[in-house]
Order: sequence, then C-alpha cells, then structure tokens
Amino acid sequence: MMKIIVTSLFVQDQDKALEFYTETLGFVKKHDVPMGKFRWIALVSPDEQDGTELILEPNEHPAAKEYQKKIFAEGVPATMFGVADIHKEYNRLLENGVKFTMVPTKMGEFTIAVFDDTCGNLLQIIQK
Repeated sequence: MMKIIVTSLFVQDQDKALEFYTETLGFVKKHDVPMGKFRWIALVSPDEQDGTELILEPNEHPAAKEYQKKIFAEGVPATMFGVADIHKEYNRLLENGVKFTMVPTKMGEFTIAVFDDTCGNLLQIIQK
C-alpha cells in the first residue's frame, strides 16, 4: 500500500516561512539541510514526528511563482491542515496576529477556515 510521506508547499522566503510555520503554527523542524542557494526544510506535526513531512519549497521557478500568485488571487488554499477544535485554533492564531480570509464556517459535516501564511499562500484548517 502506498502512503504520503512528503508533500511540499511553495514559499516566497524560506526563513520567514520557517519562522511562521514553527513559531505561529506550531510545526516542528525535522530537517534543515543546505542545498546550494536554498535549503531542504522539512516540518512535521509535533504529535506525529514520524508522520508526513511538509517541505517549505522555494518558489524560484517562474512557473511556481505564477502558480502561487494565481491560486492566492483566486482565494484557493494551497493546502489543508486538520485540527481537533477549529474555534480554539482560530482564536489562538488570531491572538498571534494571523489574518483570516474566512472565519470558521460550517460546510456540511466539516468546519473550515482560511488564513494567509505571510509567504504567498492561503492555508485552510478543517475540523471533521
């Protein structure tokens, strides 16, 4: 059986993204390896440190920049993170200065919210 072990997210600035994703969102840095001009930065959930890794991928390629800019402009989240209590997480993030484009909204059996990661992406959190 196949499983997802790594996924990536384009970011405009790896240092700024690393700070936001660890200090604000609470992910844990698993790898930070120099790769020429950039770095291989892998983050994991604090409670699943052997789980799926999120790579903070530099958006240096023109296609990556265009993709990131267009989905952001259209209001499309680049990825989704699951949370146990969306209202608690929403309030915690608000207190940390995170800007939301969608407050927690019930959509069928799910509740979602969308916010700006300050690095060129909209991110969605979801409570099932």
